[in-house]
Amino acid sequence: MRRRNQTVGIVLPLMLLSLAGCAGKVQYPSYYVLDVPVPPSSKVEKPVFASIAVREFRAPSFLKEGPIVYRPTPEQIDFYDYHRWAEDPRRVVTRAMVQEIRARGLAESVELFDGRGTPECLITGTVDHLEEVDKGANVSIEVGLSARMINVRTGELLWQDTTTKTATLDKRSVAGVVSEMSQELGSAVNSLVSSIEDHRSTVSLSLGSSNSE
Repeated sequence: MRRRNQTVGIVLPLMLLSLAGCAGKVQYPSYYVLDVPVPPSSKVEKPVFASIAVREFRAPSFLKEGPIVYRPTPEQIDFYDYHRWAEDPRRVVTRAMVQEIRARGLAESVELFDGRGTPECLITGTVDHLEEVDKGANVSIEVGLSARMINVRTGELLWQDTTTKTATLDKRSVAGVVSEMSQELGSAVNSLVSSIEDHRSTVSLSLGSSNSE
């Protein structure tokens, strides 16, 4: 009986030490923020629109769950277990669109859509891609956005476009991936708003004819 008690007295402390060692290896998530470059101001002579509202962009569920996404193959989606977004990318994209339109001076008023008010035009969109893409030793990122604008009063489609940006990374690191995503996201938003600007003559005619009815 005495030997059994001695054995328990030795094994129990060893088990506690082992558990303490495992507890010391607990890994906590790291959080990242998409830092989209602030667009420079380049206002046009006269705003094309009276008011624009931008509704929060949509995204596939795998792009809004929290973990940063990567593709080990073109057909496969996976997630970084301990690397997560500090802010929903959909909000970042939506805010970037508002800032870009304001910087271009395309409208007298540009706001986030909150379901209230009656803006002249409403922009909706989708985050199609925001992930790391692995092809063997080559690592790149892909950012894809789609957006459309409607005349709120008539429901007429005034404009729509899609843009995709890719960039190759020299070194694979999550921080490097996020930094490149931020740059390419800014470029994608810039492309969409430039597309609106390129179509402003057609859009102005559509708005003018609908307002005169």
